[in-house]
Amino acid sequence: MKELKINKKYLLLKNWWENIELTNYEKSFFNSEIISFNQQLFRFKEKQIRIGVYGKSGVGKSSFLNSLLEKDIFKTNIINGTTREIQSEFWTLKDQTLNIELLDSPGFDFCNIKFSDKVYSCINDSDLVLFLVSGDVNRNELNKISSLIKDGKKIIIILNKIDLFNKNDLKEIKENIKSKLPKDLNIPIILNNGKNLKYYLTKIINQYGEIFLTLNSLQLADKLFLKIKEQRLKRRQKLAQSTIGKFSTIKASAVALNPFILFDVAGSFALDTALIRELSKIYGLKLKGESTRKIFKNISINNLYLGVTQVGVNTSLNLIKKVILLSAPFTNGLSLLPYGPIAIIQAAIAVQSTKILGKLAAKEIFIRSKASFMDPAIMIQNMTFHDPDIYNHINIYFSNRNLNNNFVSILP
Repeated sequence: MKELKINKKYLLLKNWWENIELTNYEKSFFNSEIISFNQQLFRFKEKQIRIGVYGKSGVGKSSFLNSLLEKDIFKTNIINGTTREIQSEFWTLKDQTLNIELLDSPGFDFCNIKFSDKVYSCINDSDLVLFLVSGDVNRNELNKISSLIKDGKKIIIILNKIDLFNKNDLKEIKENIKSKLPKDLNIPIILNNGKNLKYYLTKIINQYGEIFLTLNSLQLADKLFLKIKEQRLKRRQKLAQSTIGKFSTIKASAVALNPFILFDVAGSFALDTALIRELSKIYGLKLKGESTRKIFKNISINNLYLGVTQVGVNTSLNLIKKVILLSAPFTNGLSLLPYGPIAIIQAAIAVQSTKILGKLAAKEIFIRSKASFMDPAIMIQNMTFHDPDIYNHINIYFSNRNLNNNFVSILP
């Protein structure tokens, strides 16, 4: 049953990825992210869970991994900083359907590491992070833990080198660490006491391994999707601004020069509807005539400035212009003197109202377009989590996702 679920999620994600049409520019711009995601998609297909071991220098990451593997695979030394780059090894467990890949990483505080951001990124791509400490956590360690949590990572803190402390010291250290962690997350703090730890990790992988793998695959897809979306919106922003500017100019000219009220109002509505239709093409939402008119109506009703200027102010100014034209023969043309300033005022109002309409329409179209297809975030939201800790991790991920990706700021 579990195997069926993971296969179904993989096929959904694979289908989503195959249906994203990337330009050559996007393929080049996001090359490293695309490679990273394709690797994760392959691991997802092969049911290969990646467990990253992370921590500062000297906490015993390599020795810890060697004890799990019961082999001296990773280099160790009494001098801190023996590990200079990411290394991996597969861990075989009995009666395990998942392939387990263990990652060893350099200490994040070691100054001679090349590409430290790449190391963090690799650990951050892991399905599960074992964060090793050798005592109470310091500020740097807390910052790294916090960053991983915000990225939706499931973390287990391993208290290593416990032979350096007595029983009371270990209890106090665990309490101190727990007091510094988020209160709404039950992050396990486990002592590295040999076989008991190995049994605990085996149990966690058996119980949650497929969930961690599925969830991380969807999250990595979501992060890539957000980057692509942001890049596209930035490029579309310029095109949308240019389109709004073009319609503002046309509308300003038409309103200023036209003395006929009904034609003027009808012409303005026609131009506004055409603007919304053009913006919908830019933002990839195919709107029919009725949908376009509905958006325009909603925006005009909900925005007092637009509602008043589109009908009330322009109608009043057009009446004045008509009176001026009709009275011109009786005043030897003197009544035409205010015609120019009124036309200029109308043009300025037309430009401003069109810009407001364009911005509001772009926002409305963007919101509607988000719901027009399946994206990884929706797949995550559709997952059922019986474990409250995993559910809380997801809530934190979405909270930070929404804070960091406010795309309204890059609309026109």
